[in-house]
Amino acid sequence: MSERRRALRSLILPGILALAGLAMLVGLGVWQLERLAWKQDLIAKVGERVHQAPVPVPAETGWDEVTFDKDEYRHVQVTGSFRHDLEVQVYAVIEAGAGYWVITPLVTADGATILVNRGFVPLDRRAPASRPEGQAEGVVTVTGLLRMPEEEGLFTPENDPAKDSWFTRDPVAIAAAKGILRVAPFLVDADATANPGGLPQGGATPVTFPNRHLEYALTWFGLAATLLGVFVAFVVTRLRARR
Repeated sequence: MSERRRALRSLILPGILALAGLAMLVGLGVWQLERLAWKQDLIAKVGERVHQAPVPVPAETGWDEVTFDKDEYRHVQVTGSFRHDLEVQVYAVIEAGAGYWVITPLVTADGATILVNRGFVPLDRRAPASRPEGQAEGVVTVTGLLRMPEEEGLFTPENDPAKDSWFTRDPVAIAAAKGILRVAPFLVDADATANPGGLPQGGATPVTFPNRHLEYALTWFGLAATLLGVFVAFVVTRLRARR
């Protein structure tokens, strides 16, 4: 076997590894570009919807037609009575620190239930008894943003309904745990209208989002170009050494 052929054969495994690495890096760059388009679309939708005049929440007959793309962050309004005895607290970390979202069922005049995220409370105010002034009684009207169920993150603990321990806002799971029937498959995040006593603190829904996907995409593409350059230099060096 000629020396040249041996040299070329010695490059097969490094070539396969380099090609696999290149494909992975380019794939990550393309994925970040796709995320960039998604994030830009989300930012545009949120910016438009949160400033529109509030509309009634979708009626029960239209719940099946509610989607993330069409309805997430829509400015809505709903009237009913709170069931404070069925309140749950969902652990959250926001700019103000760690605490809980207070999720309370709101029963409308026709008997349907909308879960309302009334706002944020710090860790030491989780118990409803620690904020009795905020337990609004009678018929109330809530204005806020329609939100779809929250998905579990990679490092998000699982909800434990048996212990009333919640980490994601899942209206169906909450309703099942509390025995609530006819519950909407979405929630309403209440706006900043003050509650008596100041808690829960509404209007804490994030409506601005970091957008560094283009930076990440360029980083991955840059690493791909670097890998390609290093491999070319490796091949040239190897072939020269064989000579």
